[in-house]
Amino acid sequence: MRLTTFQSEGTRAILTELTRPTDLLDFQSPQLQQLIQDRGWQVLPEFERIGAIYDFVRNEIKFGYNESDSLPASQVMADGIGQCNTKGILLMALLRANQIACRFHGFTIDKRLQKGAITGWAYVLAPRSIIHSWVEIWHKDRWINLEGFILDEDYLTALQRKNPSAQNFVGFGAAVTDLSDPRVQWNGSDTYIQKEGINADFGIFNSPDDFYRKHGTNLSGLKKWVFETVVRTQMNRNVERIRIPKRIVE
Repeated sequence: MRLTTFQSEGTRAILTELTRPTDLLDFQSPQLQQLIQDRGWQVLPEFERIGAIYDFVRNEIKFGYNESDSLPASQVMADGIGQCNTKGILLMALLRANQIACRFHGFTIDKRLQKGAITGWAYVLAPRSIIHSWVEIWHKDRWINLEGFILDEDYLTALQRKNPSAQNFVGFGAAVTDLSDPRVQWNGSDTYIQKEGINADFGIFNSPDDFYRKHGTNLSGLKKWVFETVVRTQMNRNVERIRIPKRIVE
């Protein structure tokens, strides 16, 4: 079911729908249940609960590229890395497991946003528009957009160090008007890190499962195989190179 508007009538039923598990939002898996128990998120007030889960996904799941966009949350957790779509799936699963209603908003972004992470012939062959998403949560009677969790703090700090005072910055997984002060910290309002690269809006869906059933993923067939076996390794190597200067400084 696609959710297009939030109606006052039937609010409770809609919010209940947006806290349920799905095949991708598999928060009932043993790995995620153990994580939730260990972290004690459920006893926190709602604002702090959202912030703790957001910070976990942002910083403890490093920015990187998985083999597919449509991985279940438990697999993203096992990978320990993710990008907009996969980290978003994990974030949604953990939020729903802790009774925070959330939904999926699908877009495409211009491939320029990934330049630097994708290089050489891989960048030339990449599709012009790439599937992107952010997570929308229901908090204090309104929808809040969460996108700023994509780049972990270590990576973002290293990127800022390489590009001091950068304005209207697009590349290396970021698209912001001011790289030195992006809106990435949870403070009860929208967070963004790739918003300025969006070039098409697919709308709002109850779950990532609904979105991918309708629109598919970024790649299929031979291109998918090349990405999984060659390009992804190169991209993750390029991302890791960004972090190297931070380690040297420390």
